[in-house]
Order: sequence, then structure tokens, then C-alpha cells
Amino acid sequence: MSELPIERVDDELWQIPPSARPGMRVPARVFADADLLAAIEQDRSLEQLANVATLPGIVEAAMAMPDIHQGYGFPVGGVAATDTPGGVVSPGGVGYDINCGVRLLALPLDAEELGKRREPLVHEISRRVPAGSGGKSAQRGVSGAKLDRVLEEGPRALYEDLRIGTAEDLHMTESGGRLEGAEPALVSPRACERGKHQIGTLGSGNHFLELQRVDRIYEESAAAAFRLHEGQVTLLIHSGSRGLGHQVCTDFVKRMDAVLGRYGIELPDRQLSCAPVDSPEGRDYLGAMAAAANFAWANRAAIAHRAREAIAQVLGQGAARETVQVYDVAHNVAKLEQHGGREVCVHRKGATRAFPPDHPDIPPEYRVAGQPVFIPGSMGTASFVLAGRPGSMERSFGTTCHGAGRRLSRTAVRKQVEGGELRRRLEDQGIAVRAPSARGLAEEAPEAYKDVERVVAIVERAGLAARVARLRPIGVVKG
Repeated sequence: MSELPIERVDDELWQIPPSARPGMRVPARVFADADLLAAIEQDRSLEQLANVATLPGIVEAAMAMPDIHQGYGFPVGGVAATDTPGGVVSPGGVGYDINCGVRLLALPLDAEELGKRREPLVHEISRRVPAGSGGKSAQRGVSGAKLDRVLEEGPRALYEDLRIGTAEDLHMTESGGRLEGAEPALVSPRACERGKHQIGTLGSGNHFLELQRVDRIYEESAAAAFRLHEGQVTLLIHSGSRGLGHQVCTDFVKRMDAVLGRYGIELPDRQLSCAPVDSPEGRDYLGAMAAAANFAWANRAAIAHRAREAIAQVLGQGAARETVQVYDVAHNVAKLEQHGGREVCVHRKGATRAFPPDHPDIPPEYRVAGQPVFIPGSMGTASFVLAGRPGSMERSFGTTCHGAGRRLSRTAVRKQVEGGELRRRLEDQGIAVRAPSARGLAEEAPEAYKDVERVVAIVERAGLAARVARLRPIGVVKG
């Protein structure tokens, strides 16, 4: 339970003043309403956010989205921009699952047309996409030199070498699926070993594949730009950089922790271990992180390829060819961006870009509507497609939240929910379920998450993004 003083700035924003804790350089701000704030105050996420406000070179404020919850170092849902030069980069501000993110595919048919083929399609997707913490890919040829190419080029390497994905998929991916400055040589042998068999795999925890139907359109013009219409079937893919990204974070937390004294950095929490952006450690981390981010985009591209294979098997080759990618966005990444007339290093941990209309870094096809943003709910609840709005640039360094956000820990929710009962409950709602374990299914129960409708309402009222479409689950594959 947080005991930090917090004051209301407006209807959607709260602030912990810099005087609340020694060492705070800027305020800590949270987008929330009173009910969400009460839930947020139940864990240590606000204390973690106040700690983030002590980082050298932090600009304007340490920020948190309405899905904020306790994480490693930074809270999940945390955003921090640091000066370049003069500021630091912190692996804890990106997280262990570098470029965990989501990719939305739109199928060329409606839920009524899918009909009784829904369950066979969910089964075929689950059969083709390995899931769980030990899931390994059957895809060959992504180790050694070819893995280096994936780390440097991302999904483009899979497209050019193996014809996985399409040129349009690359175009409809944040940063084209490739962060510049990736340095494969800085990714440790241990990280490469952990990741080399995991291209095209789902992972565990909150990772999922969700078959959905569009049950409401809020903004017709943006929905048309995103190629979405009411009743349509969609597939949302949520996965990241797997063991490779986890090891990159582990390696650099240790390395930066060892040099804090050299740079005169004092921290209230060693989980915030960091180094100056322009230091050897900072530059090396950004190079290794970019490589892991490229790996994650390649992973989601391979998953999408296998999903299209499943669509072809169940619905026909024509349906697979006409399945288009709406967009792919990163959740856990640090990027050098221009904000307020200067370059800053924007840490987004459990947060996603929400660039507004006419921004040059989004595909031309979307510049009238704004960047697509995806906010998944939980099994049994809705997910949302939104479009970025100018308020994100004015208030949050072009950022919004990445989901509903946990309300209960995995341990706590297992005490309330039994996996078999949850499966039956979801199936009674018309949701086909595939999961490797009942325990893992229980940990991701809807009860574990905040109310996604309330979270999205805050995002919209704060001017960060606007609702375009609501998606309801009709099938889910859990990691």
C-alpha cells in the first residue's frame, strides 16, 4: 500500500511532487481516475515510479499509464525520457522481455462466415505455434550467421531468405521491424543459445494468440484506413524476444550495476541500474537491445506466417493470401526520439507508441487516422484498437498504455481461480481455449486484470489515443 503523497492535477492525471522523496529530480505522474488509482496504490508501483524520478537526466516527469503495476525496477506501464547526452539508459526501463509487443491480423471474412470452423482454426493455430516457457520452434536455419542477420535486420531477414511474411507486413510494422544500430556481436553467446530455436514461438505468462470478432466500430474513417469492419474476424498476436531478450537484460543489468560508482550514480533501488546513454555501457546496451527488439519482430512475423498456414489449412489458400496485417507495435523498448525540440531516450516499459495523425514515423496510409494502437484486455473481455492523438505528444512523449494491467499477482489469482473451471467458463461464453497447462490458464484469468473499458476511457479522455474498434474473443491460445 503506497503512502506517498499524491495530488490530483486534473480528471485523468495525478502527481507525486518531487519533495515526496529525497533524490527525486522531477514529479511522478499517473494517468488514472480515482477508482483505478485506488487499485494502483495496492502494490509498490507508485514507489517504483518515484524511484524512476531520481534517474540522472530524466526529463519533465516519470510517467505511468493507467495499466501501471509493479515490475522490475520500473513499474510496468512506466515511461521515462532522459536527455541525450547527459541522461542514462536503464535496462529496467525496458524490461526483460525486450520488444514484447502485439501484431494484429485482419481476416477476409466475418465471424458468421467462420461459423463452425472457429474451433478447428483455433486448434490448427495452436498445433502450429509452439507455446509455453519451453516452446521450441521447428523452423530451421536461424542459428549462427543467419541468427546474426535476424538480429541485425529483423523480419526482413526471414522475408528475404525464407519468404516468411510479406513486404506489406514489413511496411505495416513499427520502425519497419528494424531498430537501427543493432549490434549482434554484443548479444552474448548464452543469449543466442537461448533464442536460436525460439523464432515463431509464443512463450508463457501473458503471451497469447487471440481469435476475435470486431463487435463495434467507433470511428468509421479510421477503421476503414485500418481495413476493419463490424463482424470481421481478427487475430491478435502477443509475444516478444523470448529467452534471448531475457538474457540480454540479465547481462546488462549486471554490467551496469558494476559501474554505477564509476559514473557517480546513486540509486534508491539497484534494479534501476543504468549508465549514461553516451557511455560504452550505455551504447553497448542500446546496440544489444536493438538486436533483441529485431529478434522479437522476427518472432512475431514467424508466428503470423504460421497462423496464415493454419488459415490456409482450415479456410483455404485464398483466405490466407487475403489476411492482412493491420500493424505491429512494441511494448518494451528504449528509443532515441525528438520531443520538444531535443533528442531524448524514451523508455517505454509496458507502454506503446501512440503517434498522432501526420506524424512522419507512421505509414502514409495511416497518417490521416493516426498510428494504430492495440490495448488487449484479458480472456473473456474486450480488446481495443485505437489511433494515436496529439495529446500523446503533448503529455506523454507519444505514448499510451499497452493493456488492462494486472490487478492481482499470479499467486493471488491462483487462490481464487481454478484452471479447469475457467476453461469451462470461457467455453460457455463461446471462446475456444487452448493452453498447455491449467495453472498457466488460471494465472491469466480475467479477475487478474483491471477493467480494460475503464483503462481505455482514461486514455481517450486524456487525449492520448481515440477508440476505433472493439474486439471480442472467440478463441484463445495461451502460452
